Amino acid sequence: MEIQKHIPVLLKETIEGLNIKENGIYVDCTMGGAGHSAEILRRLSKNGHLYCFDQDDYAIYRGQARLLEIGPNFTVIPDNFVNLKENLKKIDISQVDGVLYDLGVSSFQFDVGERGFSYNFDSRLDMRMNQKQDLSAFDIVNYYSYDELKKIFYLYGEERFAPGIAKRIVKEREKQPIETTFELVEIVKKSIPAFARRTGGHPAKQVFQALRIAVNDELNVFEKSLSDAISLLKSQGRIAVITFHSLEDRICKNVFKKHVENQFPSKLPLRANEIKPKFRLVNNKVITPTENELQSNHRAHSAKLRILEKL
Repeated sequence: MEIQKHIPVLLKETIEGLNIKENGIYVDCTMGGAGHSAEILRRLSKNGHLYCFDQDDYAIYRGQARLLEIGPNFTVIPDNFVNLKENLKKIDISQVDGVLYDLGVSSFQFDVGERGFSYNFDSRLDMRMNQKQDLSAFDIVNYYSYDELKKIFYLYGEERFAPGIAKRIVKEREKQPIETTFELVEIVKKSIPAFARRTGGHPAKQVFQALRIAVNDELNVFEKSLSDAISLLKSQGRIAVITFHSLEDRICKNVFKKHVENQFPSKLPLRANEIKPKFRLVNNKVITPTENELQSNHRAHSAKLRILEKL
């Protein structure tokens, strides 16, 4: 299977938004194909340093090779970004100038059918970003209860036909295990009314999204990591977050809002200097791809960029 060339989403806007200092310390929490990492590294002097997180062995191999072509002043940390703070503490990093999250699934995961992320390739249900992890999509589909499946599809996929899909999965797996992506796609198609199958893209898209989020605990991991990242920022440090669906974007928006707004009770008497916020939104309006980018990179669809700065 040939892997498509990795094209980073919202690259220009993200790099500009991070306002990179050449001697700064930066963290890419989602290295993947190193598209964003490479541009950050190019802007650093020999006194600056980039730390890259990824838990996918193949992404680490490819990303590291790309960065070595640019310069040596980077470190790859093979771990989930939920452990951002702990990993940096081990190497005596307590403050950073910038942090990036690109929450899209890596090209290496979507384009390699055997990883089980895509409904376009027939393979064993997997969806683990960390291949050393035990829990896979196969386990959820075959062993979670009807209520658990329905909840996952509702919460993480915003799938309105969740009850019918969960019911049919439970019925089909009683005959034999549901092992492959195409088997699951057929079950989803049979569970959705004909009128709904004709609109809104691939009928299994939301179910696959929901399973991927559940397998990797993506929303809880992101919320914890984002809060930790904010606590690491130096003065004038920035965090840039690219999200691809409403659940991630809502978390980002709410976490940023909590830090930008003054948290004191409105009637509490305070001096003027005590009520100044410690953070600001670099862009009050969310940044989305241009029409040119949407035409040249289909993975840019639904991408949203938010940037926070510590004052």
